Amino acid sequence: MAGGGTAAGRPEVRIDRSDVGRRVSARRLAEVVDDRPVFRDVIGVLTSWDDDGLTVAPRGGAPVTFPENVLVAGKTVPLFPARRAPLPATGPVELQRIAARGWPAVEQRRLGDWTLRASAGFTRRANSVQALGDPGLPLPQALETVRGWYAERGLPAWFEVTTPGSPDDLTAELDRLGAAYSPTLVRTAPLAALARAGQGRPGAPAAEAWRRVRLSRTAGPDWMSLYRRVTGDPAVEAAARQVLHGGPSVWFADVPGPGGAPLAIGRCVIDGDWACFGAVEVAPQARRAGLATALMAVLAARAAEEGATGGYLQVEAENSGAITLYDGLGFTTSHTYHYARLPQR
Repeated sequence: MAGGGTAAGRPEVRIDRSDVGRRVSARRLAEVVDDRPVFRDVIGVLTSWDDDGLTVAPRGGAPVTFPENVLVAGKTVPLFPARRAPLPATGPVELQRIAARGWPAVEQRRLGDWTLRASAGFTRRANSVQALGDPGLPLPQALETVRGWYAERGLPAWFEVTTPGSPDDLTAELDRLGAAYSPTLVRTAPLAALARAGQGRPGAPAAEAWRRVRLSRTAGPDWMSLYRRVTGDPAVEAAARQVLHGGPSVWFADVPGPGGAPLAIGRCVIDGDWACFGAVEVAPQARRAGLATALMAVLAARAAEEGATGGYLQVEAENSGAITLYDGLGFTTSHTYHYARLPQR
């Protein structure tokens, strides 16, 4: 343990490398002025601790990195106390655009107001046209342009159709071409209540589990091993890593198991007032133990620490298990959009 302890009543280092991923308060010797030591404190997520030193990500500003030998005091601290605030006043169109920034495709092309997105087939969201506004072409011509662009990449043509937001006659034109539809719910919740969800009565599963949650800026091999959307295709895996790590402020969470492999994982992207939650997975043997709730609570607290007040997520309308979980966490449906797939020729 760096620095060891000090005399009774004096600050001491109560953190070590096993606390990476937790919220900590750390004091370091910054400089010596006129033979007097000057100390500086930082509170935030301990994102790394290795032979090069410690890095702490505070509430705002750049991460703080310093050598281990200047650490004079440290301890873990509670989650950020998210303030009560109403949901941001954001309509469906803007929320869809925010969601696109939080899941940025590997390749993008503008077609008028539309955005064509491709990512080697990794998820429909990153391989569909966000059809908001005017494509700048007559609709039949725009759809043929889209179909050709995706065909060049060996991908089907998917459209993200949002009402309101997409052209009024888009659905009729897609129907004429024989498109198949799949509904997705966009659900929102205030962050303050979500951050408190993992800190219920002592002894409750989620209340015990949130203390085990660790945060990171990157999705390492262990995290990826539990993410069920990754296939064995190297191109898809490379695209997945790029998409997962894209976004304004991305955090990954996991709950380590006894052997180190994660029992649960999750992802959050913070973009101004909003935080997007996704990639929540729990190992089969660890389900119904409050791990998903704990993950989302810790991610929500971090998002609140960065200034967000609302959370959102996207869930397939037929995923009843996930919807039940999100109902219990206070999420309600903001709007529904549809993925529409054109038949391939």
